[in-house]
Amino acid sequence: MIEDLRAWPLREPVSGRRYVVVRVATDAGAQGYGECAGATAAELAEARRLVLGQPETAYEVVRRRLASLPRLQAGVNIALLDLAGKLVRAPTYQVLGGPTRHKARVMTALSGDTDEALLASMRRARQAGFFAFLVPLPPVRAANQGQAFVHAVKRRLEALRAAGGDEVDFVLDGAARLSPGDAASVSQALERFHLLWFDEPCPLVSLAAVRKLAAENVTPLGFGRSIQQAGAFQDLLREDAIDVIRPAIAAHGITQIRKLAALAEAYYVAVAPHHDGGPVATAAALHLAASLPNFFLQQIPLPEAEEDRRMRAEICSGWTGTIRDGYAELPAGPGLGVTVSAAALERYQERAL
Repeated sequence: MIEDLRAWPLREPVSGRRYVVVRVATDAGAQGYGECAGATAAELAEARRLVLGQPETAYEVVRRRLASLPRLQAGVNIALLDLAGKLVRAPTYQVLGGPTRHKARVMTALSGDTDEALLASMRRARQAGFFAFLVPLPPVRAANQGQAFVHAVKRRLEALRAAGGDEVDFVLDGAARLSPGDAASVSQALERFHLLWFDEPCPLVSLAAVRKLAAENVTPLGFGRSIQQAGAFQDLLREDAIDVIRPAIAAHGITQIRKLAALAEAYYVAVAPHHDGGPVATAAALHLAASLPNFFLQQIPLPEAEEDRRMRAEICSGWTGTIRDGYAELPAGPGLGVTVSAAALERYQERAL
Protein backbone atom coordinates (compact mmCIF):
# COMPACT_ATOMS: atom_id res chain seq x y z
CA MET A 1 0.00 0.00 0.00
CA ILE A 2 1.06 3.60 -0.53
CA GLU A 3 2.33 4.82 2.82
CA ASP A 4 3.97 8.15 2.03
CA LEU A 5 3.98 10.88 -0.60
CA ARG A 6 6.66 13.59 -0.67
CA ALA A 7 7.60 16.36 -3.08
CA TRP A 8 10.66 18.58 -3.53
CA PRO A 9 10.36 21.85 -5.53
CA LEU A 10 13.65 22.49 -7.33
CA ARG A 11 15.16 25.40 -9.22
CA GLU A 12 18.32 25.12 -11.29
CA PRO A 13 20.84 27.79 -10.25
CA VAL A 14 21.70 29.27 -13.67
CA SER A 15 18.85 28.47 -16.09
CA GLY A 16 16.19 29.05 -13.43
CA ARG A 17 14.35 25.96 -14.72
CA ARG A 18 11.79 24.84 -12.11
CA TYR A 19 10.26 21.41 -11.51
CA VAL A 20 9.04 19.23 -8.65
CA VAL A 21 10.33 15.71 -7.94
CA VAL A 22 7.72 13.44 -6.34
CA ARG A 23 8.37 10.30 -4.29
CA VAL A 24 5.84 7.56 -3.54
CA ALA A 25 6.79 5.08 -0.79
CA THR A 26 5.03 1.84 0.19
CA ASP A 27 4.59 0.10 3.50
CA ALA A 28 7.08 -2.53 2.26
CA GLY A 29 9.80 0.09 1.84
CA ALA A 30 9.71 0.35 -1.98
CA GLN A 31 10.02 3.78 -3.57
CA GLY A 32 9.16 5.29 -6.93
CA TYR A 33 10.02 8.74 -8.26
CA GLY A 34 8.22 11.05 -10.66
CA GLU A 35 8.24 14.67 -11.71
CA CYS A 36 5.71 17.41 -12.38
CA ALA A 37 5.79 21.08 -13.25
CA GLY A 38 4.74 22.46 -9.86
CA ALA A 39 2.85 21.88 -6.62
CA THR A 40 1.79 23.72 -3.49
CA ALA A 41 1.70 22.55 0.11
CA ALA A 42 -2.11 22.51 -0.02
CA GLU A 43 -2.10 20.38 -3.17
CA LEU A 44 0.35 17.94 -1.63
CA ALA A 45 -1.75 17.62 1.53
CA GLU A 46 -4.87 16.91 -0.54
CA ALA A 47 -2.98 14.39 -2.68
CA ARG A 48 -1.85 12.56 0.44
CA ARG A 49 -5.43 12.34 1.64
CA LEU A 50 -6.49 10.85 -1.68
CA VAL A 51 -3.71 8.33 -2.33
CA LEU A 52 -2.37 7.08 1.00
CA GLY A 53 -3.62 3.56 1.61
CA GLN A 54 -4.19 2.85 -2.09
CA PRO A 55 -2.49 -0.19 -3.73
CA GLU A 56 0.87 0.77 -5.19
CA THR A 57 0.05 -0.96 -8.50
CA ALA A 58 -3.26 0.89 -8.99
CA TYR A 59 -1.77 3.76 -11.00
CA GLU A 60 -4.95 4.22 -13.07
CA VAL A 61 -7.16 4.32 -9.97
CA VAL A 62 -4.82 6.84 -8.36
CA ARG A 63 -4.70 8.92 -11.54
CA ARG A 64 -8.47 9.29 -11.48
CA ARG A 65 -8.51 10.10 -7.78
CA LEU A 66 -6.08 12.95 -8.45
CA ALA A 67 -8.11 14.43 -11.32
CA SER A 68 -8.63 17.67 -9.37
CA LEU A 69 -4.85 18.00 -8.90
CA PRO A 70 -3.53 17.72 -12.48
CA ARG A 71 0.05 18.77 -11.73
CA LEU A 72 0.59 16.24 -8.95
CA GLN A 73 -1.43 13.71 -10.90
CA ALA A 74 1.30 13.66 -13.56
CA GLY A 75 4.15 13.30 -11.06
CA VAL A 76 2.46 10.56 -9.04
CA ASN A 77 1.58 8.68 -12.22
CA ILE A 78 5.25 8.60 -13.25
CA ALA A 79 6.31 7.60 -9.74
CA LEU A 80 3.85 4.70 -9.61
CA LEU A 81 5.00 3.43 -13.00
CA ASP A 82 8.60 3.66 -11.78
CA LEU A 83 7.51 1.64 -8.76
CA ALA A 84 5.64 -0.90 -10.92
CA GLY A 85 8.77 -1.55 -12.96
CA LYS A 86 10.88 -1.98 -9.85
CA LEU A 87 8.39 -4.45 -8.37
CA VAL A 88 8.59 -6.74 -11.42
CA ARG A 89 12.28 -5.95 -12.05
CA ALA A 90 11.66 -4.68 -15.58
CA PRO A 91 11.99 -1.31 -17.33
CA THR A 92 8.82 0.75 -17.26
CA TYR A 93 8.52 0.56 -21.05
CA GLN A 94 8.20 -3.23 -20.76
CA VAL A 95 5.45 -2.81 -18.16
CA LEU A 96 3.70 -0.66 -20.79
CA GLY A 97 4.05 -3.27 -23.55
CA GLY A 98 7.23 -2.04 -25.26
CA PRO A 99 9.75 -1.49 -26.48
CA THR A 100 8.42 -0.28 -29.80
CA ARG A 101 11.97 0.92 -30.53
CA HIS A 102 15.41 0.58 -29.00
CA LYS A 103 16.40 4.25 -29.21
CA ALA A 104 14.44 7.49 -29.30
CA ARG A 105 14.92 10.40 -31.64
CA VAL A 106 15.41 13.58 -29.62
CA MET A 107 15.35 17.34 -30.05
CA THR A 108 16.55 20.15 -27.82
CA ALA A 109 15.64 23.82 -27.64
CA LEU A 110 18.25 26.37 -28.69
CA SER A 111 18.92 29.20 -26.26
CA GLY A 112 19.86 32.80 -26.89
CA ASP A 113 18.40 36.20 -27.75
CA THR A 114 20.36 36.76 -30.98
CA ASP A 115 21.12 34.80 -34.11
CA GLU A 116 24.77 34.56 -33.05
CA ALA A 117 23.83 33.12 -29.66
CA LEU A 118 21.54 30.58 -31.31
CA LEU A 119 24.35 29.49 -33.64
CA ALA A 120 26.65 28.97 -30.65
CA SER A 121 23.91 27.04 -28.86
CA MET A 122 23.42 24.79 -31.90
CA ARG A 123 27.12 24.05 -32.10
CA ARG A 124 27.14 22.96 -28.46
CA ALA A 125 24.07 20.81 -29.02
CA ARG A 126 25.63 19.24 -32.11
CA GLN A 127 28.68 18.34 -30.07
CA ALA A 128 26.34 16.69 -27.55
CA GLY A 129 24.88 14.53 -30.32
CA PHE A 130 21.66 16.37 -31.25
CA PHE A 131 20.50 16.69 -34.84
CA ALA A 132 17.08 18.32 -34.29
CA PHE A 133 16.52 21.76 -32.77
CA LEU A 134 13.64 23.89 -31.52
CA VAL A 135 14.29 27.44 -32.77
CA PRO A 136 12.68 30.48 -31.09
CA LEU A 137 11.13 33.31 -33.07
CA PRO A 138 12.81 36.71 -33.24
CA PRO A 139 11.30 39.23 -30.78
CA VAL A 140 7.58 39.79 -31.38
CA ARG A 141 7.12 43.49 -30.74
CA ALA A 142 3.55 44.13 -31.87
CA ALA A 143 0.18 42.48 -32.29
CA ASN A 144 0.71 42.20 -36.05
CA GLN A 145 4.03 41.69 -37.82
CA GLY A 146 5.11 42.85 -41.27
CA GLN A 147 7.42 41.48 -43.95
CA ALA A 148 10.47 42.58 -41.97
CA PHE A 149 9.58 40.04 -39.29
CA VAL A 150 9.08 37.28 -41.87
CA HIS A 151 12.48 38.06 -43.40
CA ALA A 152 14.09 38.00 -39.95
CA VAL A 153 12.71 34.50 -39.37
CA LYS A 154 14.01 33.38 -42.76
CA ARG A 155 17.47 34.83 -42.12
CA ARG A 156 17.61 33.07 -38.75
CA LEU A 157 16.80 29.70 -40.23
CA GLU A 158 19.06 30.23 -43.24
CA ALA A 159 22.00 30.92 -40.93
CA LEU A 160 21.27 27.86 -38.83
CA ARG A 161 20.85 25.68 -41.92
CA ALA A 162 24.12 26.92 -43.40
CA ALA A 163 25.95 26.16 -40.16
CA GLY A 164 24.26 22.84 -39.48
CA GLY A 165 24.16 21.36 -42.97
CA ASP A 166 21.62 19.05 -44.51
CA GLU A 167 21.78 16.53 -41.65
CA VAL A 168 19.98 18.71 -39.12
CA ASP A 169 16.26 19.36 -38.73
CA PHE A 170 14.42 22.31 -37.26
CA VAL A 171 11.16 23.01 -35.47
CA LEU A 172 10.12 26.66 -35.30
CA ASP A 173 8.79 27.62 -31.87
CA GLY A 174 5.95 30.09 -32.21
CA ALA A 175 5.19 29.95 -28.47
CA ALA A 176 1.59 30.94 -29.36
CA ARG A 177 2.74 34.56 -29.87
CA LEU A 178 1.63 35.20 -33.46
CA SER A 179 -1.76 36.02 -34.89
CA PRO A 180 -3.14 33.38 -37.29
CA GLY A 181 -2.46 35.76 -40.20
CA ASP A 182 1.19 36.29 -39.25
CA ALA A 183 1.58 32.57 -38.59
CA ALA A 184 0.29 31.90 -42.11
CA SER A 185 2.79 34.38 -43.62
CA VAL A 186 5.70 32.79 -41.77
CA SER A 187 4.53 29.27 -42.58
CA GLN A 188 4.24 30.02 -46.28
CA ALA A 189 7.64 31.71 -46.41
CA LEU A 190 9.33 28.70 -44.79
CA GLU A 191 7.89 25.92 -46.94
CA ARG A 192 11.22 25.29 -48.68
CA PHE A 193 12.96 24.79 -45.33
CA HIS A 194 10.91 21.62 -44.75
CA LEU A 195 10.51 22.22 -41.03
CA LEU A 196 9.60 19.14 -39.02
CA TRP A 197 6.70 21.30 -37.85
CA PHE A 198 5.74 24.82 -36.74
CA ASP A 199 5.15 24.56 -32.99
CA GLU A 200 2.35 26.57 -31.34
CA PRO A 201 2.20 29.11 -34.19
CA CYS A 202 -0.76 30.97 -32.67
CA PRO A 203 -3.05 30.81 -29.63
CA LEU A 204 -5.83 28.21 -29.70
CA VAL A 205 -8.53 30.84 -29.37
CA SER A 206 -10.31 30.10 -32.64
CA LEU A 207 -10.45 26.54 -33.92
CA ALA A 208 -11.67 27.83 -37.29
CA ALA A 209 -8.57 30.04 -37.66
CA VAL A 210 -6.25 27.14 -36.83
CA ARG A 211 -8.10 24.87 -39.28
CA LYS A 212 -7.69 27.52 -42.00
CA LEU A 213 -3.98 27.85 -41.20
CA ALA A 214 -3.51 24.09 -41.49
CA ALA A 215 -5.52 23.79 -44.69
CA GLU A 216 -3.79 26.61 -46.58
CA ASN A 217 -0.15 25.84 -45.73
CA VAL A 218 2.19 22.91 -46.31
CA THR A 219 4.26 23.32 -43.15
CA PRO A 220 3.04 20.83 -40.49
CA LEU A 221 1.59 22.25 -37.28
CA GLY A 222 2.18 21.11 -33.72
CA PHE A 223 0.09 21.99 -30.67
CA GLY A 224 -0.35 20.73 -27.15
CA ARG A 225 2.26 21.74 -24.61
CA SER A 226 -0.19 24.06 -22.85
CA ILE A 227 -3.32 21.93 -23.39
CA GLN A 228 -4.71 20.33 -20.25
CA GLN A 229 -7.93 18.71 -21.46
CA ALA A 230 -8.05 15.71 -23.80
CA GLY A 231 -11.09 17.21 -25.52
CA ALA A 232 -8.97 20.04 -26.95
CA PHE A 233 -6.71 17.50 -28.67
CA GLN A 234 -9.75 15.68 -29.98
CA ASP A 235 -11.17 18.90 -31.45
CA LEU A 236 -7.90 19.60 -33.30
CA LEU A 237 -7.74 16.05 -34.61
CA ARG A 238 -11.36 16.02 -35.78
CA GLU A 239 -10.86 19.30 -37.63
CA ASP A 240 -7.66 18.05 -39.32
CA ALA A 241 -5.93 21.09 -37.80
CA ILE A 242 -2.88 19.37 -36.31
CA ASP A 243 -0.02 17.22 -37.61
CA VAL A 244 1.93 16.58 -34.39
CA ILE A 245 0.46 16.46 -30.88
CA ARG A 246 2.72 17.86 -28.15
CA PRO A 247 1.37 16.93 -24.70
CA ALA A 248 3.73 17.88 -21.86
CA ILE A 249 4.87 14.96 -19.74
CA ALA A 250 5.04 17.17 -16.64
CA ALA A 251 1.37 18.07 -17.12
CA HIS A 252 -0.08 14.72 -18.19
CA GLY A 253 2.22 11.98 -16.96
CA ILE A 254 2.79 8.77 -18.88
CA THR A 255 -0.65 7.15 -18.79
CA GLN A 256 -2.60 10.13 -20.10
CA ILE A 257 -0.16 10.75 -22.96
CA ARG A 258 -0.48 7.12 -23.99
CA LYS A 259 -4.24 7.62 -24.22
CA LEU A 260 -3.78 10.79 -26.26
CA ALA A 261 -1.34 8.95 -28.53
CA ALA A 262 -3.91 6.22 -29.15
CA LEU A 263 -6.44 8.90 -30.07
CA ALA A 264 -3.95 10.56 -32.44
CA GLU A 265 -3.01 7.22 -34.02
CA ALA A 266 -6.56 6.86 -35.35
CA TYR A 267 -5.98 10.10 -37.31
CA TYR A 268 -2.46 9.15 -38.50
CA VAL A 269 -1.00 11.90 -36.33
CA ALA A 270 2.39 11.53 -34.67
CA VAL A 271 3.34 12.25 -31.04
CA ALA A 272 6.26 14.46 -29.98
CA PRO A 273 5.88 15.06 -26.22
CA HIS A 274 7.05 18.35 -24.76
CA HIS A 275 9.55 18.28 -21.91
CA ASP A 276 11.68 21.08 -20.51
CA GLY A 277 12.00 20.01 -16.89
CA GLY A 278 14.30 17.86 -14.81
CA PRO A 279 16.19 14.58 -15.18
CA VAL A 280 13.50 12.30 -13.71
CA ALA A 281 11.02 13.41 -16.37
CA THR A 282 13.71 12.97 -19.03
CA ALA A 283 14.01 9.29 -18.09
CA ALA A 284 10.20 8.99 -17.99
CA ALA A 285 9.90 10.61 -21.43
CA LEU A 286 12.25 8.04 -22.97
CA HIS A 287 10.26 5.16 -21.47
CA LEU A 288 7.13 6.77 -22.87
CA ALA A 289 8.78 7.07 -26.30
CA ALA A 290 9.69 3.37 -26.21
CA SER A 291 6.07 2.42 -25.54
CA LEU A 292 4.33 4.46 -28.30
CA PRO A 293 3.76 3.03 -31.79
CA ASN A 294 3.24 6.51 -33.30
CA PHE A 295 6.11 8.23 -31.50
CA PHE A 296 7.94 10.82 -33.62
CA LEU A 297 10.42 12.79 -31.54
CA GLN A 298 11.09 13.65 -27.90
CA GLN A 299 12.11 17.10 -26.74
CA ILE A 300 14.62 17.01 -23.88
CA PRO A 301 16.55 19.88 -22.27
CA LEU A 302 20.30 20.31 -22.66
CA PRO A 303 21.58 22.30 -19.65
CA GLU A 304 24.42 24.54 -20.76
CA ALA A 305 25.72 25.73 -17.36
CA GLU A 306 28.06 23.48 -15.40
CA GLU A 307 26.19 24.26 -12.17
CA ASP A 308 22.92 23.03 -13.68
CA ARG A 309 24.50 19.87 -15.06
CA ARG A 310 26.10 19.12 -11.69
CA MET A 311 22.81 19.58 -9.87
CA ARG A 312 20.97 17.25 -12.25
CA ALA A 313 23.73 14.61 -12.03
CA GLU A 314 23.67 14.67 -8.22
CA ILE A 315 19.88 14.36 -8.12
CA CYS A 316 19.54 11.60 -10.70
CA SER A 317 22.10 8.99 -11.77
CA GLY A 318 22.05 5.69 -13.64
CA TRP A 319 21.24 6.90 -17.16
CA THR A 320 24.31 8.21 -18.94
CA GLY A 321 22.36 10.64 -21.09
CA THR A 322 24.30 9.63 -24.18
CA ILE A 323 22.96 11.07 -27.44
CA ARG A 324 24.37 9.64 -30.68
CA ASP A 325 23.46 10.84 -34.17
CA GLY A 326 20.30 12.47 -32.86
CA TYR A 327 19.04 9.48 -30.87
CA ALA A 328 19.01 8.81 -27.12
CA GLU A 329 19.70 5.40 -25.68
CA LEU A 330 16.93 4.03 -23.48
CA PRO A 331 17.56 3.87 -19.71
CA ALA A 332 18.39 0.36 -18.56
CA GLY A 333 17.38 -1.25 -15.30
CA PRO A 334 14.04 -1.69 -13.52
CA GLY A 335 11.48 1.10 -13.36
CA LEU A 336 12.70 4.35 -14.88
CA GLY A 337 16.25 2.99 -14.78
CA VAL A 338 17.61 5.87 -12.71
CA THR A 339 18.61 6.32 -9.07
CA VAL A 340 17.35 9.43 -7.31
CA SER A 341 19.23 10.83 -4.32
CA ALA A 342 16.91 12.03 -1.55
CA ALA A 343 19.89 13.77 0.07
CA ALA A 344 20.50 15.80 -3.10
CA LEU A 345 16.80 16.66 -3.28
CA GLU A 346 16.94 18.00 0.27
CA ARG A 347 20.06 19.97 -0.53
CA TYR A 348 18.73 21.58 -3.70
CA GLN A 349 15.08 22.08 -2.83
CA GLU A 350 13.86 25.63 -3.28
CA ARG A 351 11.41 25.45 -0.40
CA ALA A 352 9.89 22.79 1.83
CA LEU A 353 6.45 21.37 1.07
